[in-house]
Amino acid sequence: MPVRTVIDGPRENDDKDWWRELVDLVLAEAAPSLSKLDRDNFFEIAYEHFTEAGVWELYPEVPGVLKKLAPRFQLAVISNFDGRLRFILEHLGISKFFAHIFISSELGADKPDPEIYRRALKFIGLKPNEVLHVGDDPKRDWEAASEAGLSIFRLDRPKNSLRDLVTALKL
Repeated sequence: MPVRTVIDGPRENDDKDWWRELVDLVLAEAAPSLSKLDRDNFFEIAYEHFTEAGVWELYPEVPGVLKKLAPRFQLAVISNFDGRLRFILEHLGISKFFAHIFISSELGADKPDPEIYRRALKFIGLKPNEVLHVGDDPKRDWEAASEAGLSIFRLDRPKNSLRDLVTALKL
């Protein structure tokens, strides 16, 4: 999907139309004979399916690492997903560790635009040099967060894991 421009407020309908457009592009390639009705039905089922418990899975070390980090740091999520992410994190049992969950559709800016990081920082009242961003995508996380002035931890599985973050922070 093309990179979207930053807007001043939340995007309409939590980006559901963006997801629909993406699914339509995939289905046009994978199943061009599907009718519009079948595409619409498929989309609605798939969209709801990816909110359900059991669809998503954590890396094994994640809960333990979050338990170690949460007492010492204010943890937040910044994601290009949509509002369903809150339900997913709740289902996974880890939402309690995060003080903030920032969703690109709500901020009106998407990774890799550094503006998404600037808006999140403004909301929580921190300066870039007070934040460590942990991410696994070279462009969306490492490059964009660095451009916004944040320090970064390059999560690069299988070369490293969140256990290496705990070691680096000497916890």
